[in-house]
Amino acid sequence: MPPHQPPASRSGRPALEVALHADHLAGRIIRDRFQTSKQVSYKGRADIVTDVDLAAEKAVLEMLREEYPEFGTLAEESKPTESLSPYTWVVDPLDGTRNYANGIPHFCTVVALVNEDEPVLGVTYDPIREELFSAELGRGAFLNRVPLTVSGVKELSQALLGCDLGYVDEKAGLAIDLVRALWPGIVSLRLMGSAALGVAYAAAGRVDLYFHHSLSPWDIAAGLLLVREAGGTVVDRQGQRAGLWTPSVIASSQQLVDGFLQATEGLAWRG
Repeated sequence: MPPHQPPASRSGRPALEVALHADHLAGRIIRDRFQTSKQVSYKGRADIVTDVDLAAEKAVLEMLREEYPEFGTLAEESKPTESLSPYTWVVDPLDGTRNYANGIPHFCTVVALVNEDEPVLGVTYDPIREELFSAELGRGAFLNRVPLTVSGVKELSQALLGCDLGYVDEKAGLAIDLVRALWPGIVSLRLMGSAALGVAYAAAGRVDLYFHHSLSPWDIAAGLLLVREAGGTVVDRQGQRAGLWTPSVIASSQQLVDGFLQATEGLAWRG
């Protein structure tokens, strides 16, 4: 049994089963509304939220609070709720909202459970492809029940990198400068449009390494566990172990992360 095994829910279900149910619930909502008209509001110059984000989050939080009324909650579009329990549900109802609003079928929903800010289970669900990335502490990472392993690529020159620019313009510019400094010392680059899927793809070895400079806990909570349970590592821009409240992440195998850190030493993005 892994450490800090969460208690069963009010209905007697394991926490992972509850998280899976919650992710599928949100996934159905966002998939059913994908080709419909949406109400879009701006949280920043390029940072948007839709009425679908809000509807999915409301449904998920209601379900989680019903099953675990004693747990806290932390979600992108709602005020956090604290509790005396060490456990907190972390929810992103729709990661990749810009893709979603523009009709690009690359987005996901995320539900994770943390114990004192350490993820103990995480689920990332792509409802368009019906791909479910899941991990429990000490039990491995899986894609639709098939075990995941991070990329076996050993050299940065052979690596396909994934990243996103986020909503902090200055840091996005530094990320572009970093890529230009690496080029042509990598195979290619993918701007994902969904950080949660980007990290999940790193756990699955679909991209050899994923990096980002400005994330929130709901973006990374599941991904931290997915990558580590898939045999990889996640560090921040300074090369220190990334955590729930770490804005920046570099996710891959230890060897490829080390190569990335060496190749980008001294670049402004790393500052």
